[in-house]
Amino acid sequence: MIDQLSWKVGGQQGEGIDSTGEIFAMALNRLGYYLYSYRHFSSRIKGGHTNNKIRVSTKQTRSISDDLDILVAFDQETIDVNIHEMRDGGVVIGDAKFNPVVPEGSKVRLFSVPFTEIANELGTSLMKNMVAIGATSAVLDLPAEAYTEVVEEIFLRKGAKVVEKNMEAIKRGAAYFTEAAGGPLAGFQLNKADGQKRMFMIGNDAIALGFVAGGVRFMSAYPITPASEIMEYLIKKLPQFGGTVIQTEDEIAAATMAIGANYAGVRTVTSSAGPGLSLMMESIGLAGMTETPLVIVDTQRGGPSTGLPTKQEQSDLMAMIYGTHGEIPKVVMAPSTAEEAFYDAVEALNIAEEYQCPVILLTDLQLSLGKQSVEPLDFGKVEIRRGTLDLNAELPEVEGGYFKRYEVTESGVSPRVIPGMKNGIHHVTGVEHDETGKPSEVAGNRLKQMDKRLRKLKNLTFNTPVVKYTPNEEADLLLVGFNSTRGVIEEIIPRLEAEGLKVNHAHLRLIHPFPLKEMKELVDSAKKVAVIENNATGQLANILKMNLGSHEKIESILKYDGNPFLPSEVFNKCKELV
Repeated sequence: MIDQLSWKVGGQQGEGIDSTGEIFAMALNRLGYYLYSYRHFSSRIKGGHTNNKIRVSTKQTRSISDDLDILVAFDQETIDVNIHEMRDGGVVIGDAKFNPVVPEGSKVRLFSVPFTEIANELGTSLMKNMVAIGATSAVLDLPAEAYTEVVEEIFLRKGAKVVEKNMEAIKRGAAYFTEAAGGPLAGFQLNKADGQKRMFMIGNDAIALGFVAGGVRFMSAYPITPASEIMEYLIKKLPQFGGTVIQTEDEIAAATMAIGANYAGVRTVTSSAGPGLSLMMESIGLAGMTETPLVIVDTQRGGPSTGLPTKQEQSDLMAMIYGTHGEIPKVVMAPSTAEEAFYDAVEALNIAEEYQCPVILLTDLQLSLGKQSVEPLDFGKVEIRRGTLDLNAELPEVEGGYFKRYEVTESGVSPRVIPGMKNGIHHVTGVEHDETGKPSEVAGNRLKQMDKRLRKLKNLTFNTPVVKYTPNEEADLLLVGFNSTRGVIEEIIPRLEAEGLKVNHAHLRLIHPFPLKEMKELVDSAKKVAVIENNATGQLANILKMNLGSHEKIESILKYDGNPFLPSEVFNKCKELV
């Protein structure tokens, strides 16, 4: 019996690869296993190789594995592309339709199962994925009944007959494999899971759920990979709470519409990826100058330009901090798990309103689209804070008739009103202005308004700006990352400790303003610092150097080929550093 197993299904986009992985994972999730899945897919609607690699474990896991135990192939390309991941003794299950072969000398066991033929016998080739799931179940020695609940949930709306046919496909696939293999295969059966109920969701859905819980009632956005699922989720959910989503003509319209809605007092968000954020930069500056709350999700992907729209990268970091022309207060948050994505989505809304500034919720493709087990969320932790905005306030009459919307205050945060509030009339403009919003180019006023805006964030409070693992007062190696690299870093720490190394870990959840105190203590107490990130120029490492110095001890471990880090890659690079 084993505690974890890695499974992958592959084929051409559009032939049910995603649904195969989804049904397999959902069934194991219902049994109480921890899961982590990562999809490789092409930048097209149909055609091109795609695969879904799913890690199943009795313990929490947040990264893809180095090797592969079981490969389900719907075409020969799947075998050719993925065979290098197979461990010795692993199993390849291929559709007999394409006469699967493995390279000569491969130490894997190949089973040719007639997915398509069995499915056709049952009435439609579309059920070949269910036959494949059945064959997999035989390898794991799972009964077909483990899939009943999931199959009913997906297909019952099409009728009981469809459910029956799909269950029959699973049973026939399992029976064929069992006969071909001569019984269950040793070494592939998982230890029993804890049976606990957990959600199984992508980071984008966690963010969208956080927005709903946090009071968002309007979203303006333009669809773009890998951010579109946020908009798609809210299109379904917001109308149930009196809200709505508008698909705009472009990202410029999305950002400016979000600014307008926030100005009117509605909690509003938008989301995009790198190319869209480039278009939003002027609007982000407008939100900073007008001190209007604005929450934007940036799901990083491979760039520049169209780049690698369906591949992993973390190369927007500098742009998100410094991309806006001029100088404005801005907050950049970077959740590293789906749970954090949910809670940080709520907190982004609160911070945007409390400090009246743009907040960027930075994720990456692996976090946004990678599906993972999520412990039950605590909605009791959800708190809505609107800062100085009080919709029921009775404003006093003011001298001159104009409300000091941009009043210079010690905290840097000015009183906020929305249109229609009695005695709250003021100017709003993107040019420099005085306390009432009236345009002003007077040098002294400029200094006062700039200083006011920029001192806001000196008082920023953020719960857990750095996720720490610090068992050592002095470490041989401090591992630093952000977003989805947390999973692979956490996985290699025990392996490095087994080598006799003292290892600490700091994962940045708040990147800007930079958590200077927390990071300085950790960097100063480490002999060497390894910054793990998916880009070519070491952007996070450079931010550490800009804020902390310590150039001589900070090293980069980089990967920018479009694929996430594998545990062995980071482990080997860390060993080289020390």
